[in-house]
Order: sequence, then structure tokens, then C-alpha cells
Amino acid sequence: MEYQQGQPREQLTLYATCLDDMIPQDNSVRLIDQFVNLSDLQALGFQSKATQGRPPYDPLNLLKLYIYGYMNRMRSSRILEKECQRNIEVIWLIKNLQPDHNTIARFRKDNPKLLSACFAKACNSHVTSI
Repeated sequence: MEYQQGQPREQLTLYATCLDDMIPQDNSVRLIDQFVNLSDLQALGFQSKATQGRPPYDPLNLLKLYIYGYMNRMRSSRILEKECQRNIEVIWLIKNLQPDHNTIARFRKDNPKLLSACFAKACNSHVTSI
């Protein structure tokens, strides 16, 4: 399935430096990025849906956004939509994609098993690493 592609983080754009250099190495968004990239969404229960028209957002990016919102006490889809446009951490995390609040809310509504399994996996990996 073809997904909308974000901009490469190393690409020079309007910023004086590349986007990747603007986020410190010990920032929590880098941890979220690694955690989601190493997760197997199919094993966690994600079902991809065929769509017509514009390509959908990659569920990995929407999951990263949801986890970021959860960690920073931003539960509202509208707030997360605004953060995608102004928060440099979120811009880095989802590669400058800007999903609207309906897309974010629909992802949350359509994937409750994925989200709960993802958080259960994060809790289990945290407990075993202590």
C-alpha cells in the first residue's frame, strides 16, 4: 500500500539547519520514533484498509503522534493537529506531515486494539529493562 511520504529530516528547507539537528539526541521524540519503528503493527493488530483517492497517512506516523500526545497530556485531536503545525518536536517526529483532526480521531477510533497493545508492549518492555 502506498502512503503519503514525509520530507526527509536531513533535507535543508526554510530552517537555517536541517530538522534533524534541531532535536537533541536525548529528546523523548527520538525514543518514540525508535519504539514505533521497531514495533510490528501487524502483530499488534493493525489492519490496513484499502482507500480511494489521496494516499492515506502511514499508521506508524499517526501512532507516533498519538503516543507523543499521550506522553504530553494532549488528548484532543484538534490540539494534536495544531502541534503538527507549530511544535518542532512533532514536526520532526512525523516528518512534517500535517494530518487534520478528523484523520487523527479516526485513527484513534479505528485502532483501539493497536493502541492498547502498543501501550501494553511499552509497559512490559519498561518493566523488563529495570
